[in-house]
Amino acid sequence: MAPEPSPGQFDDPRLADALRAGDVIALTEVYDTYAPFLYDYCHGLLRDRVEAAGALRNTLIAARAHIGGLGDPTRLRGWLYALARKESMRRRDEPSRHTGQEAPEADDGDLSTEAMNRRTERRALAHSAMAALTGRQREAVDLAVRHELDPPDLAGIFGMSYEEVSDLLEGALADLEGALRAALIAQNHWEDCPSVSALTGSWPLTPKASQSLVRHVASCPTCEPRETPRIPADRLLSVLPIAAIPADLRLDVLTAATAADRGEFRRGIAALAEPFDEYGWPVPYRPGATKEREAKPRNVPVLAAVGGGIVAVAVIVLLSMTMFSGSNSGANSAAPPSNSQGEPSEDPSNGSGDLPPPSDSAPPSPSASPSPTTTSPSPSESPTKSPSPKPSESGRPGTPPHKPPPAPPKPGTLAVSGCSMGTNRSCSMHITAMGGPVNWQVAGSSGELSAGGGGHLQAGQTVGVTVSRTNGWCLGSKSGTISFAPGGAAQVSYC
Repeated sequence: MAPEPSPGQFDDPRLADALRAGDVIALTEVYDTYAPFLYDYCHGLLRDRVEAAGALRNTLIAARAHIGGLGDPTRLRGWLYALARKESMRRRDEPSRHTGQEAPEADDGDLSTEAMNRRTERRALAHSAMAALTGRQREAVDLAVRHELDPPDLAGIFGMSYEEVSDLLEGALADLEGALRAALIAQNHWEDCPSVSALTGSWPLTPKASQSLVRHVASCPTCEPRETPRIPADRLLSVLPIAAIPADLRLDVLTAATAADRGEFRRGIAALAEPFDEYGWPVPYRPGATKEREAKPRNVPVLAAVGGGIVAVAVIVLLSMTMFSGSNSGANSAAPPSNSQGEPSEDPSNGSGDLPPPSDSAPPSPSASPSPTTTSPSPSESPTKSPSPKPSESGRPGTPPHKPPPAPPKPGTLAVSGCSMGTNRSCSMHITAMGGPVNWQVAGSSGELSAGGGGHLQAGQTVGVTVSRTNGWCLGSKSGTISFAPGGAAQVSYC
C-alpha cells in the first residue's frame, strides 16, 4: 500500500483554484511545493540535468495552461506528475536530446565515514533488489513509495484503470520483497553456495544477475530455507539518492511561465501536452503516435457506415430502375450484393508498455508530431429524381452548372526537433509540416541563442533552421529554446 499523503497535498484544491484564476503567486507556491520532487522524477527518467530542467519548466507551463480542464482539483499533485511523465517520455524520444550530465545529489548534511559506508552498502542492496523488476514495476514502486502517490494517481499517470494499476503495484511490491530476500542471501551468505557466488561477481547486481539470483534462490535447497530480515519498502528506498534541483531554475521557470513576450513560446509548450482525456488528465505519451492515428479509430467506422449506406441506396435504386424499365432478363436471377463493411480494429496497446529507465534500455524511436485529422466528404445527390435541365444563359438546355473552385487544403502543424551544438557556434534544427501545408517563421528564442527565417512548407516537407549562440565563451552546460509560429518549440543545448 502507498503511504499516507504528505501534508502539502492537502493544499491541492486551493492551489488548483488559484492557478485557474491566473494567480502568479499560486504558480510560485506550486513550484516551491512540488518542483524538487518533480525534478527528481524527471531526472530519474531522463538521466540528465539539462533535460530534467527543461521537462520541469514545460510541465509547469502546461499545468498553468490546462488547469481549467482538471476535473478533480484534489488530484493536482498526481496530475502534475502525469504532465511531467508525458514531457519526459517525449524528450526521451528525441534523437538530439542532451545526455550524459547527471545532476548532483541533494545535500543531506555531513555524514561520518562510517555512516557513508553504511549508506553505500544499503544503496547497493536497494539497487540490486530493484534491478530484478521490470521498468514499469520500478517506476510504479518509486512513485508509490518515494513520491507517496496513491493508486488513483498512478492510474492517471500511466493511463491505466484502477484495477490494473492496483495489480501492477501489488505484484511489483511482492516481486521486490522476493528480490530483496535473494539480495540479502547473496550479500550475507554468498560463501555457502557456489552458484550464488558465481552470480554475484559484481555489486550492485545487474538486472540479468538479479533476476537469475531470484530464480536460483527459489529452487536451491541451500538458499531457499534461509531466514532474512524483513525490510519495508519505504525504508529500503529511503537511502536512494535524490537529484538536487538547480538553484537558478526557479527564476528561469517563473520567467518563462509569466513573461509577456513569451506568449507564443508558452502556447507551443501547452500544445505538446495535448491531448487530454475526459477527466482532464494528459493521455500518456506514445512513441510514434499522432493525433491523426489516435482519432482515426473513432472517425473511420462512422464514415464507413455512412459510405456503406450510400452504396446500398444506390444499388437498390439501380435495381428498381431496371425492374420498372421492363427488362426482365436479369430481374429474377440477380440478387442485391452484400454490403458488409468491416470496421478497423482499435490498436490494443494502451500506449504505455514497460519502459525501463534510460540507463538500461535503448531510447525509443522518434515520434512524429501530432497532426489534426481532416475529412472532406463530397455531397451526393439522390439518383431517384432527375430534375429537368435549366436553360443556360446561352439558351442551350442541359449545360452543366458552374462548379465552384475546390476548397484550399487545410493548414497543417509544425513538428520541431531540437539540436545540440556542444562547443560549436551553431547547429541545425529541423521542422516538418504535418497534416497539411504550413506558412512558418521563427517566433522567438530564449537563452543565449539566435535564429531566424520563415517560409512555406508543403505537407511532409522538412527544412533545416540554423541556430547560433550569441555568447563568445562556453562556461558550463546551457540550454535554450527556439519557438516557431504557428506553433511548436524545441530545446537547444550548447557549451
